[in-house]
Amino acid sequence: MEPEKISVFDIFKIGIGPSSSHTLGPWRAAQGFLKTLENRPVTGIAVHLYGSLAKTGKGHGTDTAVLLGLAGYDPVTIDPDAIPAILADLDRSGTLLLYGCHVIPFTRQAIHFHREESLPYHPNGMRFAAATDEGVVREETYYSIGGGFVNQGEAVPGNPSDTVDLPFPVENATDLLSWSRDTGLSISAIVLENEKAWRPEAAVRNGLLAIWEVMAGCIFRGCQHRDGVLPGGLNVRRRAGDSSLKLLQGKAFSDYPTWLSAVTEGGAGFGYTLNWLSTFALAVNEENASFGRVVTAPTNGAAGVIPAVLQYFIAFCGGNDPAGIVRFLLTAGEIGSIFKKGATLSAAMGGCQAEIGVSSAMAAAGLTEVMGGSPAQCLMAAEIAMEHHLGLTCDPIGGLVQVPCIERNTMGAIKAVTAAQLAIQGDPEFAKVSLDNVVKTMWETALDMNERYKETSEGGLAVNIPLGLSEC
Repeated sequence: MEPEKISVFDIFKIGIGPSSSHTLGPWRAAQGFLKTLENRPVTGIAVHLYGSLAKTGKGHGTDTAVLLGLAGYDPVTIDPDAIPAILADLDRSGTLLLYGCHVIPFTRQAIHFHREESLPYHPNGMRFAAATDEGVVREETYYSIGGGFVNQGEAVPGNPSDTVDLPFPVENATDLLSWSRDTGLSISAIVLENEKAWRPEAAVRNGLLAIWEVMAGCIFRGCQHRDGVLPGGLNVRRRAGDSSLKLLQGKAFSDYPTWLSAVTEGGAGFGYTLNWLSTFALAVNEENASFGRVVTAPTNGAAGVIPAVLQYFIAFCGGNDPAGIVRFLLTAGEIGSIFKKGATLSAAMGGCQAEIGVSSAMAAAGLTEVMGGSPAQCLMAAEIAMEHHLGLTCDPIGGLVQVPCIERNTMGAIKAVTAAQLAIQGDPEFAKVSLDNVVKTMWETALDMNERYKETSEGGLAVNIPLGLSEC
C-alpha cells in the first residue's frame, strides 16, 4: 500500500485554542457541513456530540467552535479578540445567518452532548442534521481524529494529496532513514523535496516562516499578560507574564524583536535559559487556554512545546536565521506525520502521550537537525523524547485544557532539549530502541490504556481534585 501523503502544513495548522481535536476539528466539521447543504433553505440545524467530545466538550469549547463554524467564521482569519463579542451577539440573537443571506433560529440548546454514547469509528464523533418543514434533509457524521484532522470515517475521496506523486514516499522512520542514506540528504532536505510536489519551494519556505511568525507572536502575547486568570471556572492564574517580567528585571517591551533581543542579552547560565524555556511554553498554552491564536504542533493542547524549543534555539543557540527555522519545522513536521501514520495524534485515542509525547519527539528531532545532528541522530532524539512519555494519560481537570496540560508543555520542551543533547552526543548505531519501535509501542499502549484516561475527565487528576464545577 502506498504511504499516506501528509504535508508539513497538515501537521502545522493555524487556528484558535484550546483544542485541535475538540475545537478546531468540530469547527472545520461545521464548515464542511455547511458546504454539503448547497445553500438549501433549511429551517433548523441540530448538532450531536458523542464520546470524548461530549464528555469534555464544554471545557474544550466544542459548542463555541461549532457555533462559530456554522455562523460562517474561519479559525484562521477570525480575530481572537473579537470572539467574546461575536458569541454574545449570537447568543443574544438566537439566530444564525447561513450563506450570508438565510436566517434560521439556533441556540446552544441545539448542540446536544451525548455523554454516554460513542460512535464506532473514533471517540471524537459528531453528527449534524439540517431540516425543512418536511423533516431532515441532510445528515452528516464527522470524526475529529486529532491535530485538527477531520474525516467521515474513512479517507475522503478526491483528497488533493491522493493525486500528488512524492519523490520520497515515507511510511515510517525506516523509510526516511533509507532515503537519507541513499541520497545523502538531510531530513529537512528530503521533506522539502516532497513539499515541492504540493507547492513551489518559495511558497514552502514562506509558509513555514508565516507559521513561525504566528508561533512567535503567541509567545510574545503570552509574555505580555501580567495578571489575570484563565477562563472556564478553574481560576488558573496566568504565570508567563510575571515570569517574563521578572527575568527581564521589570522591563516591558512593545514589540517582539526588541523583546527577543532583551531575552537573548539579559542573562546567561543554565537556570536563566531553563526559566525562559519554561516561560515560552507557558506563554503559548496560556494563550491557547484563552481561545487565542495558536498553531497545532501537532495539537493545540501540545502547541507550546515546538515554539518553546525553537525559540530556545533562536535566543540561546544563535539560531535567529530563516533557513534554520525552516529546517527545524520541516524536520519536526515529518516526525509528526510518522506518528500520525503509525499511531495517533489524538488524546481521545492515545492519552497525552499522543500530544505532548509526539510534540516533544518532533521538537527533539528539529532541534537535533539544526544543531548539526545527522539524520540518524534526529530520529534517535525523537525516539528518546517519546520513550519517556509512553503511557502519559490525558486527565484534564474540569475538562479544561489547563491542568495538567499547560505545565506539561514545559516538561515536553525540557525533555526535547535533553533528548537532542543525548542524541547529538550519542551513536545511533548502539541505540537499543528505534523510532519505529517506539511508535509501535505507543500505539499498543494507546490501545491498552483505560478509556478513563483518554480525554474523558473520568479518571486521574480530573476526579481527585475537588472543583465545585457543576459541569465540564
